[in-house]
Amino acid sequence: MPHKSGFVNIIGNPNVGKSTLMNKMVGEKLSIITSKSQTTRHRIMGIVNHDDHQIVYSDTPGILKPNYKLQEKMMGFVGTAFEDADIVLYITDVVETLDKNQNYIDKLYKLDIPVLLLINKIDLSDQEKLEELVDTWKKILPKAEIMPISAINDFNLDHVFKRIIELLPEGPPYFPKDSLTDKTERFFVSEIIREKVLLNYQKEIPYSVEIEIEEFKDTEKLLRIMANIHVVRPSQKGIIIGHKGQALKKVGTDARKDIEDFFGKKVYLEIHVKVSKDWRDKDRQLRNFGYNI
Repeated sequence: MPHKSGFVNIIGNPNVGKSTLMNKMVGEKLSIITSKSQTTRHRIMGIVNHDDHQIVYSDTPGILKPNYKLQEKMMGFVGTAFEDADIVLYITDVVETLDKNQNYIDKLYKLDIPVLLLINKIDLSDQEKLEELVDTWKKILPKAEIMPISAINDFNLDHVFKRIIELLPEGPPYFPKDSLTDKTERFFVSEIIREKVLLNYQKEIPYSVEIEIEEFKDTEKLLRIMANIHVVRPSQKGIIIGHKGQALKKVGTDARKDIEDFFGKKVYLEIHVKVSKDWRDKDRQLRNFGYNI
């Protein structure tokens, strides 16, 4: 049997379940998940290997209209996902408006590769409304294959997987067969810490934060990590730290537990907060934080 391989890129608006789907398809938590928009900032690859195929999934940031350079970089990741995809998984759900970000719908319409349009969160709808939604999407994207799913409940994901295997082009693997992702261990540590910021703070704070891993020392029994939380304004630094440092302590404790689960060993985690004015609009700092597109 010939070997198949390809890039299966997950695209969609914020909060439709792209990261949940990615983690389910890969079988590992590679993308952080919160209820806030812009949780995913990078393009994150998750690699599934079998003897006769390799699927390279890509989770991408939710589509939005950029207001600063960071968001421009995020949309650049979405653009590359359109360009190198062998299969596109376009994720929508039963609650979002269909005409949101019409220019990306137009891009999907023009693609000459397979597009699987996955209508997520069907547990929040009923059969009649779902059928109406499917009919509407058939008119908007007539070439797309439409599949209702519930990513969080694993509904119909086996059918999606089987269809991906059928549509994959023949070819050798793109990555070594023992690869799980293209990201480094430092990246996942920074994402775990950022997830805890997203979960523990409100309003603009999570969107003003970036994580820098300053030190990462992996010994046989202990992983020593020193991290910096960068914020835009001094007032945000005070909010992150909290009264007598309690807010920052909670973030550190929550993050350390998840990092220990991720690496399977004890972790010493030290976190500091730094003010980096306007980092979201400075090319040099964006490059340092991994936004190199």
